[in-house]
Amino acid sequence: MGLKMVVTVKQVPDTHNLSGDAMKPDGTVNRNALPAIFNPEDLNALEEALKIKETIGGTVTAISMGPPKAKDVLKECLYRGADEVILVSDKLFAGADTLATSYALKCAIEKVGGFDLILCGRQAIDGDTAQVGPQIAEKLKINQLTCVSEIVEIDERSVCVKRSVENGYEIVRSRFPVLLTITAGANEPRSPSAKRVMAYKNVDSVVCETAYDETWFNPQSCNNVSRIREWNTQTIDADPALCGLSGSPTKVKKIENVVLTAGEVKQIPNTDAGIAGLIHELIEEHILG
Repeated sequence: MGLKMVVTVKQVPDTHNLSGDAMKPDGTVNRNALPAIFNPEDLNALEEALKIKETIGGTVTAISMGPPKAKDVLKECLYRGADEVILVSDKLFAGADTLATSYALKCAIEKVGGFDLILCGRQAIDGDTAQVGPQIAEKLKINQLTCVSEIVEIDERSVCVKRSVENGYEIVRSRFPVLLTITAGANEPRSPSAKRVMAYKNVDSVVCETAYDETWFNPQSCNNVSRIREWNTQTIDADPALCGLSGSPTKVKKIENVVLTAGEVKQIPNTDAGIAGLIHELIEEHILG
């Protein structure tokens, strides 16, 4: 039968192209000012799920919380091999911090139900908090293994992973259900399949009043998916007070644009005396000691 896997994915602003317009006055990200991309480590999480599916069987459901445009990353999931994709989208989710985001995703995952394994990217490049995955696990009251750089062994009952820790790594095993956060070094994400791109390039999202409806499946498609399911707060039974800005206890107080400029440049001669002088100066400045 294999494993029932859920992968959380996010569309993020490309932080390699930051400008002064990247943030709004209220402290939220101005997503219209930056090109949107698939969060890199979420691609690693998706790849790991697809590898597991190929090894021991199972299904992969990708979930993304975001505006309607986030369906683009879900189509990318379909192109690579996901069985099912779900967009969690509602104006009430706007401005969510990690606590409100993890709450909405937890509600959506509960609607999926019956999962064995949840895979998340270690962190998103727009916030760099690495909090959402662990918070989802905490809210679902399941085990979590973070910073996973390799899945050592997996069967239909448990998973054994190598996780990165300070100054090394550790090998940890957990029974299902469990949530993993995957690092960039875990794998090399595959390219989209040309066949699947042709099959899914025109799929669109449609709002669901209920979580599942058999009429959404199209037996003629190569993977029985005819639409991207779009769930809102009502579909996932989420409390609006715990979503978006109203459910976010953290607020951005102040934003500053920092411009890095070249300072004093000192050339150190490649001699014993030059290196000794540098070390002495670093110790005097309490940089080394």
